[in-house]
Amino acid sequence: MRDSQRAATLGLRVYQNVRRQILSGALQPGQPMSRRRIASEMSTSLLPAAQALQRLEFEGLLESRPRAGTRVRTPSCEDVAGHFVVREALEMQAATRAAAMATPHELQHLESLAQELDERGERLDLKQYSALHRKFHRQIAAYSRCEPLCDAVDQCHAFAALWLSHIARPSGDHATHQELVRAIASRDPVKAAEAVALHLSAGSARAMAALASFPKTAARARSFRGRRRRSSTDSSSRRDS
Repeated sequence: MRDSQRAATLGLRVYQNVRRQILSGALQPGQPMSRRRIASEMSTSLLPAAQALQRLEFEGLLESRPRAGTRVRTPSCEDVAGHFVVREALEMQAATRAAAMATPHELQHLESLAQELDERGERLDLKQYSALHRKFHRQIAAYSRCEPLCDAVDQCHAFAALWLSHIARPSGDHATHQELVRAIASRDPVKAAEAVALHLSAGSARAMAALASFPKTAARARSFRGRRRRSSTDSSSRRDS
């Protein structure tokens, strides 16, 4: 029992370390991930490293295929489009609940975060901006008083870290995050939901434009997934025969 508990603890530590590197941009999309290398770097056995990579693959931050190993996921246009559909559903719910439940002090906190994003976004480095962006959207969800919703929103933003470094950051005259907070502060749930839809529409457009400007990345994602599907098909054919 002690060995299994120790492996689970080590697995969690490896998972948190690798996840943090992906979210900070230290590990870029397409970068190969080796269980042996990770185990060596963190002075663990292969089992905790394998558990961590499996969990990150389940969360969508890594991808793997037979005989080719595991790498940081390279999102396709379909991945990004689907991400924004899910985000809209989650964040519209979070904003409408926050409009009804957030205290004046919490709204003031959201306004300060939004102002920093909009006015200082372009001057922050990627790691700082990514952390502040996730914190802002997570705080809206937190003020909705629904912990599972808050966790789901945070997980969505973790996935978005895979392409955030390629997206132009809204700031200055755009003031998109402050407009979102003003809509929530109006206490009108319809207004809050509409502001989320508008905010995410702009974010989706920037994300899709960023992916279109990196054709090699998109081609790599299609090629990787195509080979993975062919490998699966070949395996199935062999089993059937």
